[in-house]
Amino acid sequence: MDIRQVKKIYDRLLPTLNRQRRECKRVDSWLKPVERGFELPAKATREHQGLADLSRTPWLRLVVDNVTQAMYVDSIVGEDGRIDELWRLWHDNACDAQQIPNHRSFVAYGHSYGVVTPGVRAGQATAKIRFVSPKSVAVEFEDAGADLYPSAALESVSSQDDTLRYRLFVPGRVLTLVQGHRNGSTLDGLSVESEYATGLDVVPVVQFSNQKDLDGNVIGEVEPFIPTAQRINKTAYDRLLAQHYNSWKVKYVTGLELPTVADEYGNPTGEVDQTEAEKLKLKLAQDDILIAEEPDSKFGTLDATALEPFVTSWRSDIEALAAVSQTPAHALTGQLVNLNAEALAAARAPLTQKVFEREKNAGASYARVLRLAAFFAGYDDIAGNELVRVTWQDMEIRSLSQAVDALGKASQMLGVPARGLWSHIPGVEASDVQEWERLADEDNERDPLNGLMRRHNASTVETVSGGDE
Repeated sequence: MDIRQVKKIYDRLLPTLNRQRRECKRVDSWLKPVERGFELPAKATREHQGLADLSRTPWLRLVVDNVTQAMYVDSIVGEDGRIDELWRLWHDNACDAQQIPNHRSFVAYGHSYGVVTPGVRAGQATAKIRFVSPKSVAVEFEDAGADLYPSAALESVSSQDDTLRYRLFVPGRVLTLVQGHRNGSTLDGLSVESEYATGLDVVPVVQFSNQKDLDGNVIGEVEPFIPTAQRINKTAYDRLLAQHYNSWKVKYVTGLELPTVADEYGNPTGEVDQTEAEKLKLKLAQDDILIAEEPDSKFGTLDATALEPFVTSWRSDIEALAAVSQTPAHALTGQLVNLNAEALAAARAPLTQKVFEREKNAGASYARVLRLAAFFAGYDDIAGNELVRVTWQDMEIRSLSQAVDALGKASQMLGVPARGLWSHIPGVEASDVQEWERLADEDNERDPLNGLMRRHNASTVETVSGGDE
């Protein structure tokens, strides 16, 4: 490509990449958490600062975790069952582990990217699959709401000695760009270090999105709920203030004879010595008993600030976060009291629907990533198979006895083949099902009755064949 064309695309994508980094940094500040979400007065003391820091709680990380911990790809299938070639590519690229940070990225930030490039393993053509956060990749679409692949993508590769290195993806080619290095053809300090052809007419970068509208806008599970998390932290801070300064009764006494100022001859002047009076106050501790010799002295207590209203408000804010984020309230509060199976299923129903939507979005993206990988690995028939899809492990929380009982009834009452139900048992992976099928086949081979039937069938076939001759 001409350096001017490259620079034009680079200039469009670089501001987008920088904006995404700022947005991700804001999201990270609520996941760790760093942000408190409220301002302290200018005269705040170190104690106030410390209490404000204690009020920070990673509520929004819990929102993200509840979605991602229910998403796990366990197989890759087509119209004829599992596709072993793609399953090997999946494991060769450690996608079994890579999928977890990928899910966290697109759920938290709103989007992430699967990047597929050609590779070589043991002398054979293969594909390299990487999942990248929006901190490192920016894309553009001709029609952001409808296009399956971007028209161009820019990936930040490295930064060293005032030199920035990027990878630019365009249909048919991948170019490595260097900003700040002036060897070769340059334009405003940008040069093309290397490039190669992909043989594709699309950009081998696939977008994963948490939620995406028809205009191509994406949104994650953190940004919309920041105001709610701010309220929770502010309520927690108010409770800590009351707990720290006003959570005990204050004892008081009136009518005490305070220290007075003496004249130069040591005689009292009747004027209260404010310095000594303050020292006297500072000597009082929480467990001290107040005693006065003056008959006019009066004793009493000031009630402590009630903390229950703060706790109630705090709980109400958490329940609001649970409602707007479709997160089970007990997952945020930790309170799970006397819930039967039906009540627990009802409590998790909004989260189940939410996870199902994310799996549909991510499943379509994984299918495109795998078809690109199949092309680079030389599996042209698989690359052209539009029925390639991933299957998701059933992560729904329910008792094993209930699940097995329901599956058993489906087999007995509806005639569903028992083998077809094995993959629906909670916690069972595709590899477990394969092992069970192998063991079941071996048992059938060892069964004497099955052996007799096989010998009888073979004898019958031989007799019929001889008779035909």
